[in-house]
Amino acid sequence: MRSQARRDELVVAYARWVIRWRWPVLLAVALAAGAAISGGRYTQFIASYKYHFGPENPQLAAFIDLENTYTRNDNLLFVVAPTEGDVFQPEALDAVLWLTEQGWQLPYSIRVDSISNFQHTWADEDDLIVEDLVEDTEGLGPEELDRIRDVALAEPLLRGKLVAPDAKATGVNVTIQLPESGGEIEATAAALAMVAELRERHPALRIALTGTVALSNAFETSAQGDIARLVPLMGLALVVAMVVFLHSLSATVVTLLVTVLATATGMGLSGWLGIPITAISANAPTIILTIAIANGVHILVTMTKEQERGLEHNDALVESLRLNWQPVFLCSLTTIIGFMSLNSSDIPSFHDLGNMTALGVASAWVYSVTLLPALTSLLPHPVKTRRARGGPSMERFAEWLIVHRRGVLASCVAAIVVSVALIPRIEINDMFVRYFDPAMEFRQDTDFTSANLTGIYMVHFSVGAGEDQGVSEPGYLERLQGFATWLREQPEVSHVSTLSDTMKRLNKNLHGDDESYYRLPENRELAAQYLLLYEMSLPYGLDLNNQIDISKSSTKVTATLYEISTREMLAFTARAEAWLRDHTPEAMHTHGSGLTTMFSNLAYRNVVSMLGGTGMAFGLIALILMLSLQSLRLGLLSLVPNIVPTVFAFGVWALLSGVVGMSVGTVVASSLGIIVDATVHFLSKYLRARREQDASSEDAVRYALSTVGSALWITFLILIAGFTVLSLSTFKMNADFGLLVAITIACALVADFLLLPTLLMRLDRRRSASRA
Repeated sequence: MRSQARRDELVVAYARWVIRWRWPVLLAVALAAGAAISGGRYTQFIASYKYHFGPENPQLAAFIDLENTYTRNDNLLFVVAPTEGDVFQPEALDAVLWLTEQGWQLPYSIRVDSISNFQHTWADEDDLIVEDLVEDTEGLGPEELDRIRDVALAEPLLRGKLVAPDAKATGVNVTIQLPESGGEIEATAAALAMVAELRERHPALRIALTGTVALSNAFETSAQGDIARLVPLMGLALVVAMVVFLHSLSATVVTLLVTVLATATGMGLSGWLGIPITAISANAPTIILTIAIANGVHILVTMTKEQERGLEHNDALVESLRLNWQPVFLCSLTTIIGFMSLNSSDIPSFHDLGNMTALGVASAWVYSVTLLPALTSLLPHPVKTRRARGGPSMERFAEWLIVHRRGVLASCVAAIVVSVALIPRIEINDMFVRYFDPAMEFRQDTDFTSANLTGIYMVHFSVGAGEDQGVSEPGYLERLQGFATWLREQPEVSHVSTLSDTMKRLNKNLHGDDESYYRLPENRELAAQYLLLYEMSLPYGLDLNNQIDISKSSTKVTATLYEISTREMLAFTARAEAWLRDHTPEAMHTHGSGLTTMFSNLAYRNVVSMLGGTGMAFGLIALILMLSLQSLRLGLLSLVPNIVPTVFAFGVWALLSGVVGMSVGTVVASSLGIIVDATVHFLSKYLRARREQDASSEDAVRYALSTVGSALWITFLILIAGFTVLSLSTFKMNADFGLLVAITIACALVADFLLLPTLLMRLDRRRSASRA
């Protein structure tokens, strides 16, 4: 009691000091804000998909090792599809030839593969002829076109990969070697310019662009689009909400100024600290705008109530700061802890989101106790002595709740049980193409490619031979062919690329194109000679480094898959690895790698990594509440309404969707600090009534609801609106995150207005306030 009284005295003294020295305070705030915001000019966008994987991510490490062993896998894939007929017609082949030639001119291009420059091999007596399958379309008659079609559709390296089995579409694949500093945007912009030019040249052709480089560009496009669309939309929503709920132009202006400055300061400080913007962290401004408004709402709503009771303008402001200082500080602190716990995520982009938001929330608290009181003391804030209110008041709600508390508590417990039962129905599924809205061109082009040409999910296996030059060993090639055959039998697989197919073709060619020799060479030396002869005949840029390592001790087998779920992807990879263990010597044992396996594992890794961070945040917040409330019992009790909303939310999500992605691991931590806010405000008012007025638990609930209920209701609605705006993101990870947090906050509204009061009346029945 004494410590509380001493804190109140200090807060009152501080509030009066700010009001007295408001002009110097405003000047100091303006200077500090300007310096912080200026850091925004150092903010950088990062587009690379690899940034979403931490440096210790084992799948990323395996992928980098794969790229260091073979040609890098970053690519741009152009897809050509005639509106009528197949691709083996002059116009479509002209487009392929042009794309193949221009593909070499793209920034960072190191290889171009297409049906036109496919190195077709055939025998001319004792000579091996290696030449482009299509050199020119001029003079191509029906017989020559049929020959090109037959060769392309019979070639395992092309069919299902660069030409559709029904010949309705074909692809030109450009391998890109990006510099460490990026280059995705530059390369994609040049590729899009090629697409635009080709569409003008051949309006009868459908041209699409996809690939991993285009994927990285889509991350940045989505991030910039969200900033351009969602931040203004969120600002408009906040203005409307404040005008409707605060009924005061001056209160709206002050709260909006604090909110905007907090957002700009958070982003500026992020720039000073070198925190980049990605598709995930791009939504930090929207989140900060949503959260930062809460402090101003609580202070100004309480001030209005004190004025309604007859206090003068500045006295009401001082009293509001006295009542709200501790809960506002605790709410800001717990929110910061919640978002800082995102640093335990396995995804660096979530680290950035958490740190940016934490900086914005800290800035909002500073402005709320400096700028807000100084500016509010200058602006008029007229209110009626007792304003009429429409609808049921908080006092009436409190009376209803007290009368029906047993039924309300039983209903809440039943809802918790049902929610817990529904949660196991939720499935983790992360298909990276579906991160993007169907309205985005990248998503449309990728879906078109998947439906008409080839799968877009690939798993790579670096299969060792156990010795240098070992890839020519017949036993190794036989087992490699066995693995490829097994892969092709799997229902998920649309195409398999393997060296053994090339070796069978070369064996046939060097036996006079005799089809009976379309099999693997039986002699190691002969196989090595075939391989050497073929490599020496290949033109620059079309060597076998994308399939064979430099010492010829391993080869890469690539399985291209249809669109499947994360669970199915992991199951397929596990089956493939098990087949290698069961049917090949140890040197050939390997793990599946590639972009697909990286994203498939990321969701599970993120959930596991966030368990520790979220648990630590829960424990730290619980300790803070126990110390600040000076009550072990109420501190522990406060955990219930902070945990239950997440349980409710995931139960609702199981009914609405049933599918979550890698953002699920961060929802609990992000929403934790937010939903604690209401609990802190309610319990602080509840304890004031118990301790200062010696009120019973029922009367303390009445007091808490009457003093803070309206502010909590307004804050909850604004928070729900803000995160609902985030659900409009074109990036599914952000959209799901926003919607799930909005649902969690809505469930927190139920928990704090129904469950918490009834629990207090049930478990805190002692009359003596001194022991509360």
